[in-house]
Amino acid sequence: MGAAVSIRDVAARARVSVGTVSNVLNRPELVAAATRERVLGAITELGFVRNDAARQLRSGTPRALGLMVLDVANPFFTDVASGVEDTASEAGHAVILCNSAESAQREARHVELLAEQRVHGVLITPVDADLTAVRRLRARGLSVVLLDHPTDDPELCSVAVDDRAGGDLAVTHLLAEGHERVAMVNGPARLHQTGQRLRGARDAVARAGKPVDALEEIPVTALNVASGQRAAEQILTRARRPDAVFCANDLLALGLLQVFLRAGLRVPEDIAVVGYDDIDFAAAAAVPLTSVRQPRTLIGRKAAELVIAESTGPRDHEHEHVLFAPELVVRESSRRVR
Repeated sequence: MGAAVSIRDVAARARVSVGTVSNVLNRPELVAAATRERVLGAITELGFVRNDAARQLRSGTPRALGLMVLDVANPFFTDVASGVEDTASEAGHAVILCNSAESAQREARHVELLAEQRVHGVLITPVDADLTAVRRLRARGLSVVLLDHPTDDPELCSVAVDDRAGGDLAVTHLLAEGHERVAMVNGPARLHQTGQRLRGARDAVARAGKPVDALEEIPVTALNVASGQRAAEQILTRARRPDAVFCANDLLALGLLQVFLRAGLRVPEDIAVVGYDDIDFAAAAAVPLTSVRQPRTLIGRKAAELVIAESTGPRDHEHEHVLFAPELVVRESSRRVR
């Protein structure tokens, strides 16, 4: 992990004084155009970011952690953030929450924001599997922990749940209940979580000796209630419907339930539904929802512990890859009536 670029490094590269660099940053009208362009070129070349938080840190304001999640409106991430904040607060840190909204462009903007704020470390659920944002953060000299995204990278910590095992649990349950035609309403393919849950679902079908087409994927563009509603409407138009649906998260499943029940379908008699995450709303749904449970608050707590440990003692820190086991919570939405 490289050292952060200082204003002195910029001054040396541009062959000007530190005061001139400061003027370019704060009062550019005082600097000749040619000199200003040379300084700005050095800033870009070296990757320098302003230390806007320096005065606050010197005055004793708690050091901050950055937390970047895929969707702040998803109760799964709300609970993860609660775990992060609890641990950070106990250690005297504040938390800056950023919402990428599953957008690589927003993620990139937040990376710059967190770097400018000189956060102590960053916990991030990346948008893309290539970890572009993570590499940018590491290049800034920041400690980074992958959140809800496992890795075998020896230079990174990660805290996640075994999503492949979770997908397997869900579909194994549906097949054991006697369902023959299973659909999986799944989120964007670029997300690691949705890809692994689909792999697990396919594992269950193969192990049961079922044909590949016993599992159909219905892709949606977002992991929210509205996408679940649209998927349900699509299913209702079919002459031959699946008799069970596994959803990549609970918000999708709740959207399905709303549409199915309004259409007069009986759940699970006509069609069973299983979700993922086991958010609080799952048990309180009109038909209590079977779901794959993740230890949401514990994920946040453990990730915060790791990023604080690395940022406060980087030389002695040993990177950990924590992978929690999921748990299937069976409720009325998937129990076949016998």
